[in-house]
Amino acid sequence: MLGMCRGRRKFLAASLVLLFVPALTWLYLSAGNFQVKPIPLSPIEAQSATLSAGPRERLALEMRVREVEEENRALRRELSQPQRGPVPKSHHGHHGNQSRAYSTEEGTGDSESQRSGAAGNSSDCAQHPPVDKCETIHVAIVCAGYNASRDVVTLVKSVLFHRRNPLHFHFITDSIAQQILASLFHTWMVPAVRVDFYDADELKSEVSWIPNKHYSGIYGLMKLVLTKTLPPTLERVIVLDTDITFATDIAELWAVFHKFKGQQVLGLVENQSDWYLGNLWKNHRPWPALGRGFNTGVILLLLDRLRKLKWEQMWRLTAERELMSMLSTSLADQDIFNAVIKQNPFLVYQLPCFWNVQLSDHTRSEKCYKDVSDLKSLDFVSERKLRVKNKHVEFFRNLYLTFLEYDGNLLRRELFGCPSEADLNSENLQKKLSELDEDDPCYEFRRERFTVHRTHLCFLHYEYEPTADNADVTLVAQLSMDRLQMLEAICKHWEGPISLALYLSDAEAQQFLRYAQGSEVLMSRTNVGYHIVYKEGQFYPVNLLRNVAMKQVNTPYMFLSDIDFLPMYGLYEYLRKSIVQLDMANTKKALIVPAFETLRYRLSFPKSKAELLSQLDMGTLFTFRYHVWTKGHAPTNFAKWRTATTPYRVQWEADFEPYVVVRRDCPEYDRRFVGFGWNKVAHIMELDAQEYEFVVLPNAYMIHMPHAPSFDITKFRSNKQYRVCLKTLKEEFQQNMSRRYGFAALKYMTADNNS
Repeated sequence: MLGMCRGRRKFLAASLVLLFVPALTWLYLSAGNFQVKPIPLSPIEAQSATLSAGPRERLALEMRVREVEEENRALRRELSQPQRGPVPKSHHGHHGNQSRAYSTEEGTGDSESQRSGAAGNSSDCAQHPPVDKCETIHVAIVCAGYNASRDVVTLVKSVLFHRRNPLHFHFITDSIAQQILASLFHTWMVPAVRVDFYDADELKSEVSWIPNKHYSGIYGLMKLVLTKTLPPTLERVIVLDTDITFATDIAELWAVFHKFKGQQVLGLVENQSDWYLGNLWKNHRPWPALGRGFNTGVILLLLDRLRKLKWEQMWRLTAERELMSMLSTSLADQDIFNAVIKQNPFLVYQLPCFWNVQLSDHTRSEKCYKDVSDLKSLDFVSERKLRVKNKHVEFFRNLYLTFLEYDGNLLRRELFGCPSEADLNSENLQKKLSELDEDDPCYEFRRERFTVHRTHLCFLHYEYEPTADNADVTLVAQLSMDRLQMLEAICKHWEGPISLALYLSDAEAQQFLRYAQGSEVLMSRTNVGYHIVYKEGQFYPVNLLRNVAMKQVNTPYMFLSDIDFLPMYGLYEYLRKSIVQLDMANTKKALIVPAFETLRYRLSFPKSKAELLSQLDMGTLFTFRYHVWTKGHAPTNFAKWRTATTPYRVQWEADFEPYVVVRRDCPEYDRRFVGFGWNKVAHIMELDAQEYEFVVLPNAYMIHMPHAPSFDITKFRSNKQYRVCLKTLKEEFQQNMSRRYGFAALKYMTADNNS
């Protein structure tokens, strides 16, 4: 594009010159006999009056013709030479803000925004210094809490979508965000992406002395200490807010570092509101700033130069001085950055405004660009910002939603030609997959066991306060989008902590978010952990989901349930008492909660064991899977349970799959079992092999609610190969059990385990 634009300009100039030279020559030769109106060859030579072509005018015209002929020859020589690569242009002048009376060498920006007019956009032919193909781009982001950890994913997606370079993310986080993002990137496994974390809690003392009214709190001030936080060997970094969405390759922004001159160490976009002008309302008194000031949603930092300029001392002295009169910041770090720039304007390089189009209250962002195709990044994440005054807000919304719901698995693409650091997890995964036989009819089943699913822990806000008796228990379950309607009912039946793993696509995760935020029942509960496992592959990874939910349990005990079951009212408190009474802390027990089912979508849920037995006798309820899978729960001994008043022990039998309460340190579910069949059976077998004692609770029960058959059970029933592979996996599991547990596990080999 750059070469084409340049070529068109040269061709047009040459054509004009070739046309005008003969005309000018004719005028020169005829000047003595005719009175002519001089042709204005330049703005300086333009005249409004008609003059006679006297000797003086004739001499001037002759000199001008010679100059044009010389320019023509020079232009022909240039056109005859082979095309060369683009050469960075030098930039002169400064932005047209009359409040700034300093030169470009010391001031903000370059002639790029001058040339593009009020919109501040560069033309298609603007030239950018190149970024090496394999040069690593460093990005720093301050991120704290559950909501910010969720919002920053959209920013990361937009950067990954456009990028062509290796990336190194530097996250300054609290413990919550670090846990969430570390797990997300570990399971995302994006090539040529490195992530480092820095403990924000260790930095609080650096900025806690600054009163801040902004909603970001103390974390909104931590950009000020990046020179101290980031590695001393890191020379430059792009700093981004979590609510930025990129519309282009971030390497274009990285290339702007090459335009910094003199003592310029900060790259910022002008603030696109009148906030710092102080005229938004009566008695509005903002912090000092140059003109409209600068927005810190996107910052380019030359860290090495900032350290040499003693940035730490500079911003601290400025903040201390201004706080004596301002008392607190209103816009967190942005106020202090602007106060420093007001005193030291030579520090800032003004970025073209399209690098941070700000959609906020009192925005003037429409004046920033001529066309939406010019935009590079948007400060846009909340639904509130959909209501700002901007005629392109629908376009911005669609751009944001594109990355919000974009399948993150598609971003796991290699950067060809760039050497990447060895990733042991990726290498181990590839080794395991290479050992599988692709001609095996059960290859897809075996492969699923090693599939790494991108996982976002604590998708919504979560709080848990440990109980004093150390006998708390968490309900554990997994679900997909078609079981979402069960959440409110379960929350009404179970008041204790809940850990849920949801198997969703990126778009479904956003649907779930809107559903949860619109539910008074769900929003009133902060002790429910929602952990998103993103869809990948053709099977429902039921045991992986259970393991994810189990690992996020904070209580000493877990109730391993399924999303289709409603626990009896008061079960949470009953289990806590039973845990203490049966001394589960010092014994290996699995407490069985008897399972029943109804075929009615409308059920008068029994409030006691007596009511349940009555409905059982009337045929309203049944023991779970009595008609189709008796062996699954027969060892519970429902006949004994009807009259039992104390807990009683039962023995393991083939295909036993009860719902149990166990300690948090119990074995995980076996991942080889996916979809339908043997996923719980194998786990109960493992508990028995580890000598867990199965104890049935006499006054506990749960009821399975009816629903349409799942896709996986339909495949099991209709696909013979599915059933063959499940039988093969079952036999291999039994053999593994025999090798791991020796003689005691022989009963699993000889038991009748036909599904």
